[in-house]
Amino acid sequence: MTETATPEATPAPTPTARLPAIFRLAGRMALDAVLPPRCLGCGETVEATGGLCVTCWSGLTFIDHPRCACCGAPFDYDVGGEALCGACIRARPAFDMARAALAYDDASRGLVLGFKHGDQLHAAAAFAGWMARAGADAIARADMIAPVPLHRWRLWRRRYNQSALLALAIGRLAGKPVEPALLARRRATPTQAGRSRSGRARNVRGAFAVRPDFADSVKGRSVLLVDDVLTTGATVEECALVLKRAGAAEVGVLALARVQRPVL
Repeated sequence: MTETATPEATPAPTPTARLPAIFRLAGRMALDAVLPPRCLGCGETVEATGGLCVTCWSGLTFIDHPRCACCGAPFDYDVGGEALCGACIRARPAFDMARAALAYDDASRGLVLGFKHGDQLHAAAAFAGWMARAGADAIARADMIAPVPLHRWRLWRRRYNQSALLALAIGRLAGKPVEPALLARRRATPTQAGRSRSGRARNVRGAFAVRPDFADSVKGRSVLLVDDVLTTGATVEECALVLKRAGAAEVGVLALARVQRPVL
């Protein structure tokens, strides 16, 4: 007679094992009673920390299919397959794939700038969740995740690198290793704001390098770069070139938001 194996019953958690979760829940409830969760956008009371009210949520434009298979620019309609936008057909970027969670517009600008310049660091976890959904295909291909670096003087003034915070949060969600110090910003470039596409490219040319300690770990690997906003893509393009020269097999890009441009 053939015996049928039956799975062992999973023992119920003991009251002692449940204590940490109970304490965490009690702590959150106590904190919410004193400081109710606020909408990341407008400050209205919401149900959970890191959430948005209905009005702010409905105003955001999340980027999903259909989009360019390479740069992630959204299409107005589905053209099928692994379609590329006109810009990527004319000149493929140095990176292999780029994705972004949001359109950078009037509705999202306050969220992004509050996180980038306004010390709203508690938003990182929510933003990372949006980015992980938008860039699931890019994350799946990555061997490691790295943020676009700030120059040390800008980091000293700002006190944190918003891209590094997003990279760390995404790494925790995806179970992927994060290397915050993979890239170095070798010189303090002036701000990219107000510059043309070609001006932005000139501004960051030669500004990045793979740190010597990571030279061997990059070779043959797939690296996912994390940034806050894609405008022309000049910064991540330069980072991708540096990584490819160092031997990276593939470079993906994942951003919180991207500036919309006509898809030609």
